[in-house]
Amino acid sequence: MTTPILSLDHVDFAYRADRPVLQDVSLALAPGESVGLVGESGAGKTSLLRIALGLELPTAGRVTFEGQAVGSRRRAELRGFRRAVQPVYQDPFSSLDPRMRVGEAIAEPLRSLGIPGDGDARVAQLLADVGLPEDAASRYPDAFSGGQRQRIAIARALAPEPRLLLADEPVSALDTSVRMQVIELFQRLARERGIGMLLVSHDLTIVAALCARIAVLQGGRIVEEGPTAEVLRRPRHPYTARLLASVPRLPTREAAD
Repeated sequence: MTTPILSLDHVDFAYRADRPVLQDVSLALAPGESVGLVGESGAGKTSLLRIALGLELPTAGRVTFEGQAVGSRRRAELRGFRRAVQPVYQDPFSSLDPRMRVGEAIAEPLRSLGIPGDGDARVAQLLADVGLPEDAASRYPDAFSGGQRQRIAIARALAPEPRLLLADEPVSALDTSVRMQVIELFQRLARERGIGMLLVSHDLTIVAALCARIAVLQGGRIVEEGPTAEVLRRPRHPYTARLLASVPRLPTREAAD
């Protein structure tokens, strides 16, 4: 059996001892797999993502990346983890330094992780990969729209050639007209590069378009998990059914394929 690229085993987490945020959460991603984590605000989705990134440590349970514990790595191993796992955040306006040119922002992970090679050529290729012109490298983030800034953030995440993206509501801050363009970009990158993704969202339509499997989080617990098309067609848990009832029509990834 293939070792999961990311695994959470019976994870608990609390910022305060008397207020648990996550309780007995178990979730595993196979290499190249896209999994959506859905739930209402306050369900614990972002906390789970921070734990998967190693930014928070679970109060109980275990988180592993390719079989090694996250958060207990030596410096060299941590650098390898940071290269292999990259975040894409919700707000493209705050995730980019306004004082840094776009080319510098995209190349920053290459410098900080000590990745050799022609940085300028790599930046130019990444801009092309996300559908932006080469001269974008010399401009500042405020010259771009929200959708373009999110493309820049995605290019930066792709710079170290990660094997897994952890995306926190990556299109929720964008206008409706721009969301589909960014979703199509994620679809193409997953298809061409085979990158896995853990996508956190409250929007089932986004998860349906991008993820083959879905996990539903309610009150810090996973209450339902399975293939996206199956869960959306025949939800077993009342909470999942309530989430679905708020969405008039869901195009699943299976239908899109």
